[in-house]
Amino acid sequence: MSTDLSSTGHFATGNAHGYMKQLCKHFGHKIPATVEGDEGVITFEIGQARLTARDGDLQCTVAGADAAAVERLQGIIDSHLARFAFREAFSRMDWQPAA
Repeated sequence: MSTDLSSTGHFATGNAHGYMKQLCKHFGHKIPATVEGDEGVITFEIGQARLTARDGDLQCTVAGADAAAVERLQGIIDSHLARFAFREAFSRMDWQPAA
């Protein structure tokens, strides 16, 4: 990613592939979003979200120019997953700053 700061979040779920595709399809109506196999990329004006779906885990790495952008991207992903994953009582990903 060409941006400066990033963080990675995880969501333990048996529907990782479905949520990844749903997020990309949802955002793809207004901004660039692609899915290729087990990976998706959503490009926002303030940064980028890279999603990876594995068995039992949805991983998302968000990157932005500054801490505010990264925090905003985390909130965007969390709020949309909360709507999509309401059956799993999702509240937010376990976000960790990039090493």
